[in-house]
Amino acid sequence: MIIARRNFLAALVGGTASSYWSAATAQQRPSLVEPVYRIATAPASATPAPLVKTPPLEIALQMARDGLNHSIHRINDYTATLVKRERVDGTVGEHDYMFVKVRNRKVANGIVTQPLSVYLTYLRPASVKGREVIYVEGQNDGNMIAHEGGFRGRFLPTMPLSPTGMMAMRGQRYPITEIGIENLIVKLIERGETAKRFNDVTCNFRKNAKVRDRVCTVLEVNQPTRHPELEFHQAQVFIDDELTLPIRYVAYDWPAAAGVAPDLIEEYNYIDLKLNVGLTDADFDPRNPQYAFYSK
Repeated sequence: MIIARRNFLAALVGGTASSYWSAATAQQRPSLVEPVYRIATAPASATPAPLVKTPPLEIALQMARDGLNHSIHRINDYTATLVKRERVDGTVGEHDYMFVKVRNRKVANGIVTQPLSVYLTYLRPASVKGREVIYVEGQNDGNMIAHEGGFRGRFLPTMPLSPTGMMAMRGQRYPITEIGIENLIVKLIERGETAKRFNDVTCNFRKNAKVRDRVCTVLEVNQPTRHPELEFHQAQVFIDDELTLPIRYVAYDWPAAAGVAPDLIEEYNYIDLKLNVGLTDADFDPRNPQYAFYSK
């Protein structure tokens, strides 16, 4: 699963999440040179309690929770080029490139004030280039509106499709209702909470990685033992150092045999991410003259 939290990465590698968040909220930039520890309170004359370092996975989880809360309250919408590759029915497909517009779901007093809204158009591969999809939570009888690209797009009409139906899910690992950075953070929290139950799961951080021209810190989780509750052997989350958002997530399956490279499960990259660009209802209207839903 923010912009104000410029010290997210320092907190990940050296501090507790709660220490970081209180400082970020005050719009400060503390320099955490050494790890921050929790120290038990004791009388001055007593033997000092041992220092207890917060486990890296717990730090990552707390920061993800804070990041999700910040996204809910501070990030209204964004655009990006989404590059994804997924294993579906045992086969890893090629990379799909699509331009996406997303308005995050907003709720006030239990009422949805802004529904999750998604527009996407495929850029490549050529077989689907020009495909457009719109989904707005609570509209169109719960359906997404879609038309094909490529050769088939010349003959097939714009259609309403159930997001979880066979046609919409063809070649897809998840429905469009689960797209977006906020939904990604939610999944990461769920998977991290599950990972905490297993003693051999490890978590570490690596700085100065890059996703194209974006400098990132990488969170890597390794789950060496296969369990029914676990969804991957290894996963990497690339957190943009400036935006403090996950812009790349990749997960791998357990190796088929010792010494064999693990197979890809899923990969998602958010390239050229722009936050709070001011998207309107027109951006999620299939009648928008800039789109090709009903141009035939």
